[in-house]
This record gives sequence, C-alpha cells and structure tokens, in this order.
Amino acid sequence: MLPIIGITMGDPAGVGPEVIAKALAHGSVYEICRPVVIGDAERLALAVEITKLSRPIRSISRVQEASFSQAEIDCLDLGLVPAGTPFGRLSAICGEAAFRYLERAIQLALEGEIDAICTAPLNKEALHLAGHHYPGHTEILAELTGTSEVSLMLVGPKLKVIHVTAHVGLVEAIRRIDVELVERTIARGREMLLGSGEPRIGVCGINPHAGENGIFGEREEEEKIVPAVERCRKKGWLVEGPLPADTLFYLAANGRFDLVVAMYHDQGHGPFKVLGIEDGVNVTAGLPIVRTSVDHGTAFDIAGTGKADERSMLAALRLGAELARQKSER
Repeated sequence: MLPIIGITMGDPAGVGPEVIAKALAHGSVYEICRPVVIGDAERLALAVEITKLSRPIRSISRVQEASFSQAEIDCLDLGLVPAGTPFGRLSAICGEAAFRYLERAIQLALEGEIDAICTAPLNKEALHLAGHHYPGHTEILAELTGTSEVSLMLVGPKLKVIHVTAHVGLVEAIRRIDVELVERTIARGREMLLGSGEPRIGVCGINPHAGENGIFGEREEEEKIVPAVERCRKKGWLVEGPLPADTLFYLAANGRFDLVVAMYHDQGHGPFKVLGIEDGVNVTAGLPIVRTSVDHGTAFDIAGTGKADERSMLAALRLGAELARQKSER
C-alpha cells in the first residue's frame, strides 16, 4: 500500500493552501502516496478557485473517510478559519489554526493513522500572536513527540545539509556547540542517508578557514569539532573535517560529499538556497515520525494571487513518501 501523507495547511493566510492545491493537481503525487490535507476545507476550496483549478474538496472528519482519489482532494476539516479571512495578513487566528493543524497531524502520525507529515509554511510571528512561543515547526514537532533533540536538515538535488544549531542567534549557537552535540548531529545525518552505502560526510568549521590552526577564533574547531570527527572516524564512518565552509559547500555541490554538517542556521541555509529553493525540502531528523516540509515561507506578498510555486511541495511529498517507505521496511 502507498503511504498516507498528512499535509498540514500551514498559515492559512499564506501560500500554503495554494501550493497544496497546485501540488495535488499533479497525477504523479497519487502514484507515490495517498495524500490527505489537514486544514480547513473552505480555505482549500478558495485556493483551488484562486489557482483556477477544478478540483472538488471532500470534507472529512477522520482519515478513514478519505477516498484518496485524484478526482477530489480529501481535507480533514478542522474548521478554524472564519470566512472572509484575508490572505497576506498577520493574524492570531491564522497562527492558532496553523498550530492546531500540526498538532492534529502529529497525533495522527503517532497513532499510526498516517505514515508521514508534510508541512506547508507557518508564520512565526502569527504563531507567537496566538500564544505559541516556538521558533518554528522543528521545535513544535520535538516537544509534541516527546523528542529531546532533533536536527534541521535540508535536502535538495545538489546538496544535503544538517545543522548542529538552527533557530538561535549566532553568539548563542557558538556557545551551544560542543563535542557531543556535533557527534550526535553527524550520527542523525548519517542515519537519514543509510541505505545506499556509507555516506561521505563533510563537517564545517565555525570560523573563517576553519580557524586555520587557531589563527581565527578561540580554537573552537580544536575544542568542539575535531574530537567529534575523530570519534566518528573511529567507528568507521566516512567523516572529514572541520573544513572551511566556503570550500566544503563547493565540493559537496560537485559530488564529493553526500552530506554537509553546518554549525549554524545561515551557514547551511545560505548556500543551500542559492542552489535552488524551489526544489528544496526541509526534514526533521531524529523524530519518531517522518516529517518533510517545503523550504520556503508563507510569502504574504503573493499569497492569494495564485502565483505561488508548488515545486518545493512536490519535492517534499516525494521525499516524505520515500522516507515513509524506508521506515516501514526497517
């Protein structure tokens, strides 16, 4: 049986409803998974209208009621968004809805009713206005699944990146990085890629030129990264580093490494998005459930216009289906 993927609508004032509607218009999606949207049926119907598609929305209250037919879109309807709620505007109502969609999806995944979660973007400011003070999806997923530590991973056609730290300021990121955290992050990234041989992993330094033997920085590479790399190599893992980030990303994009371990958010996100945000996928590594996501934001500036690009959602659905299948085979 094809895996059931629960697609959360994200912030209903953003482009989430539109990219979902556009993605589910592709017949290829139904060849790899059984999709069900977790959100608001009326909002999804409005997105279908905006994008000039002709797909009826089937409102359901349980996953078991889904038809998984390409002729219609199944929507587990939470009914949280009032009619007339504008696109492209920040609101606590939409922040609350985005949280509740994700909360329901996590519950369904933990109970085994869906095989993976694929998330459309939420807006952090709207989330906070609703009283949910999380930096983003990753932290919500960790807390609601009872997972003590997870890693943000980006997957694209040319590059895969896992982050030692993510949604914290740069000074705080450097403070948090230690040998054990680097080692655990490498291990989570390696686990995600097992299945086609031992992955080649390159580990970034923190400072310019990876510190250049102590010339730059406060010997963070020698104290925080080198011991972790040595521990991994003793296990027989193909790990190199710390390497200068500018050189490492070039080498990885050209095929020398299967995975880059970035030390902080922008170190990993910048090069990844330059190579093509449209086909990028965000994965949460370390969870007991499968979660993939688009690698873009709510795009309030174009929300409601029908201009949103669905390619990242399609990539997220493909990867979610693949990871769900791999998990079922283990």
